[in-house]
Amino acid sequence: MNTELSNDQISYYQENGFLIYRSFLNAEEIVDLKEAVLEAIATMGRNRISGENVHLKDGDAYFDRVYTQRLNLWVINEKVKSYLQKPKLGEMLCQLEGIDSLRVWHDQALIKEPFANPTNLHLDNPYWSFYSKNAITIWIALEDATPENGCLCFLPKSKEIATLENVGPSEEFGSLLNLYPEMRKISPVVAPMKAGDCSFHNGLTAHGASVNMTTQRRIALACAYMPEGATFNGIRNVLPTDYFNSLTIGDKLEAEFFNPLVYSK
Repeated sequence: MNTELSNDQISYYQENGFLIYRSFLNAEEIVDLKEAVLEAIATMGRNRISGENVHLKDGDAYFDRVYTQRLNLWVINEKVKSYLQKPKLGEMLCQLEGIDSLRVWHDQALIKEPFANPTNLHLDNPYWSFYSKNAITIWIALEDATPENGCLCFLPKSKEIATLENVGPSEEFGSLLNLYPEMRKISPVVAPMKAGDCSFHNGLTAHGASVNMTTQRRIALACAYMPEGATFNGIRNVLPTDYFNSLTIGDKLEAEFFNPLVYSK
């Protein structure tokens, strides 16, 4: 796993809110992590979240045909955990966001099936159970991600415009731009990646993905992280029932069983 960053890469991320990073994993690691992801998914059936108290399952709505999504694979697969919770990766993420420590929010396998619907432009952080200007996500391509099969695209510097207003899953790719008309002036950066490449983006960076126009799956693994000290905002999102019911707005999200500490300076 390559976790070295140049000053130019850090500056680019902090200015634009995203970074495309080449050769994050080597050939052996790509195979190893992809096998672990598919192994974990195979045990989950139609449950979107691993573990007990599952409250999100696959359905038949438009959003269910955007991608096959499985969350918190690290809870049920030690190999996925070992990749996503390496302290050196945590240090890298902290360098990009200019923070001292962070915890896992959740991971997710994101598989665009053949002819899957596009992922409309959206922000991540407003969905989550905490608010932070320094949340960050790594998105790892486990197969080539191309403009034909649904690679990501980012709106540079959109985090400087975004607030906590957001859109849900939508059949209109650009519905977010109705909330933020200023973003219509931003030229999107399309982000094709080879298997083993990754990207990083801030939780308030607008991004989306196109339709998969091929007969093959596009397999990726993402993981979102939050700064140490992030507090509960009242939104359930992926929180299990018992944990959610135990929280009061303002409580720190620091339960090691669900939000483990990855790195502290």
